Amino acid sequence: MFQPGQSVRVNLAGMRVNKVTFQAAVTDAVGHIVRQVSEQPPVYLVRLLFSFRGVDEVEVPEERIKAS
Repeated sequence: MFQPGQSVRVNLAGMRVNKVTFQAAVTDAVGHIVRQVSEQPPVYLVRLLFSFRGVDEVEVPEERIKAS
């Protein structure tokens, strides 16, 4: 379980957010947990350190997140 403000690394490879599809190389994006958005399955809103084509927040399943 992750806490708001916690620094994390996320695997975004193959995920699609709005009109942005993350390439296979985006496996270690740095960000911070904003909040948990779902318990089953566990999904977190992560604010990315860098914007990818205007996307700076993504909802990421827990299995794609690791603590920094």
